[in-house]
Formats: sequence, C-alpha cells, structure tokens
Amino acid sequence: MAEKTKQQIKYYATGKRKEAIAKVWLVSGTGNITVDGTKVEEMNISITQKHKLMKPLLLTKTNDRYDVIASVTGGGVSGQVEAIMYGIAKGLNVISEEYRTLLKVEGLLTRDSRIVERKKYGKRGARRGAQYRKR
Repeated sequence: MAEKTKQQIKYYATGKRKEAIAKVWLVSGTGNITVDGTKVEEMNISITQKHKLMKPLLLTKTNDRYDVIASVTGGGVSGQVEAIMYGIAKGLNVISEEYRTLLKVEGLLTRDSRIVERKKYGKRGARRGAQYRKR
C-alpha cells in the first residue's frame, strides 16, 4: 500500500511475531531506522538482533536507500525485532517484485505462526502435570 505525501512515497506493511505487532513505513531516505521514536543504535538490543532487524535491507542492498519508521506493540524484545524484520520484508516486497525472490529464499516473507500454547485445567502449564510425590 503506497501513500504519496510531500513528494515522498511511503510504503506500509504490518509484521507480526508471537504477540508482537509492528507497523512499518518505508520512506525514501538515507537508511535511518527508527522504532517508537528511538534510533536502532540507541536501542537496548544485542548486535545479533540489530543484524536480524536489518537483514531484509542488507539482502536487497537497500539499507542506504530507505528510512524505516516502525511502531511496535506487545510481546517481548525478540518477538518485536522479528515482527519489524517481517514488516520491512513485506514493505520491500510491495516496493518491487524483484526483491521477492531474494527475500523468499531466505524465508523472510513467511510468517512464523508459532504462539504460546494455552494452559489446560489440571496442569501446571500447557502440558506439564503436577509433580508426583511418593510420601
């Protein structure tokens, strides 16, 4: 979905992972990545997570061509990072179909649908039963 404002085109995509939902806008720019108003360099995440967040941009060699503006709600840090990554990949797919093959081979366009299993009655967790006590 593209939106034209002030001679710039904004591309929007939504990324989801576990309980995290990321709204991602791609705007032509210099490669700045902003998540909830803070730059990625200032965020308190590991180097591995920063690399994972930038993976779609690095694969398509567009890391200096687009600015990424994301807002994330829900989930933990790793879920949020992967939601943003998936949103960036979907946004790049909207921009150009030629990026699709690069992103698809790496598995970045496939939504990871694994979520936490619900707790069942009579159990301590989703599957773990009560501890057996002999005496």
